[in-house]
Amino acid sequence: MVRLCTMNMADLTITDFLDGIRARDRAVLGRAITLVESNRPEHHKKAQELLTTLLPDTGGAHRVGISGVPGVGKSTFIESFGSRLVDDGHTVAVLAVDPSSSRSKGSILGDKTRMERLSSLDGAFIRPSPTGGSLGGVGRKTRETILLCEAAGFDIVLVETVGVGQSETLVADMVDVFLVLMLSGAGDELQGIKRGILELADIIAVNKADGDNLLAAQRARTEYEGALRIFRPPGHTPWDPQVVTCSASSGAGLGEIWDLIEEHRRRFRAGGHLETMRSRQRLQWM
Repeated sequence: MVRLCTMNMADLTITDFLDGIRARDRAVLGRAITLVESNRPEHHKKAQELLTTLLPDTGGAHRVGISGVPGVGKSTFIESFGSRLVDDGHTVAVLAVDPSSSRSKGSILGDKTRMERLSSLDGAFIRPSPTGGSLGGVGRKTRETILLCEAAGFDIVLVETVGVGQSETLVADMVDVFLVLMLSGAGDELQGIKRGILELADIIAVNKADGDNLLAAQRARTEYEGALRIFRPPGHTPWDPQVVTCSASSGAGLGEIWDLIEEHRRRFRAGGHLETMRSRQRLQWM
C-alpha cells in the first residue's frame, strides 16, 4: 500500500483506487475524493467508473448530517463525538464542508486543525471540502464522497454543513438522520430560527450545557420542544423529533445523542422506511 500512497492521482489506475479504498487507505481515499470532485473532463469518466464499481460496497453506514447556528461549536462537537465513537470501536468519516469565497473561490479548509485528536485516530478520516459556491450547506460532490467512505468500510459518516440557513435543508436529502446544534437563549433565538430547519431536524441538541449555562440550556430545551410541537405534528413518520442538551467540552449528553441516532435507525429500518427514504433521495439526486 505504500506504493499507492506515494503515487500521483493521475498515475493511479481504477484497480489501484479500488484496492486502496477497500483497504481503507486514507491517502488513496483522499485522492479518490479529489478525482470525484474534479472539474476536469478527463477525470469524469474515470470517477464514474470508480463509483459504479464500488456501488455494491456502499449503503451500510449511519449517515448523519450535523448543522447548527454560527458559533454553536460544530467542529468541537464533532471532535468530541467522533472521538467517543472511535473509542467505542466504530470507524468514523467526517465530511466537513467549508464555504468558498465568492471572490477568490478559495476556502480555508481548516477542519483537520480544529479536530486535532480525531484526525490522529486510526479509525477516523476527516475530509474538508469547499462548497464550490453551491447552495445547501454541502459541496457539489458530497453525496458521491459519502459513497466512497462507505466503500472504504467506515460505518459512520458525519456530514458537517456550513450553517447557511434555509438552503441548509439540502443536506437532509442525503443523510439518514439530521442533527441540529443550537445554543441556549431560545426565547430570543426562536424568532430567528428558520422554520425549514426545524421541520427537517430529527434531533436538536442544545450545546454548551455546562457550568453557569446549564440552567439556560435546560430552559432552551423546553422552548425547542414547544416549537417542534408546532412545526412538526407527531405521527407523520416513524420518528418524533427529540431535543436534548449536551456539552462538547465535558462530553455530557453525547452518549444520549448516539443512543437516539441508533434508535432512529432501528425504527426506520422496521417496515422498510430507511430503504424507502434512501430510494427517494437517489431519485432526487438523479
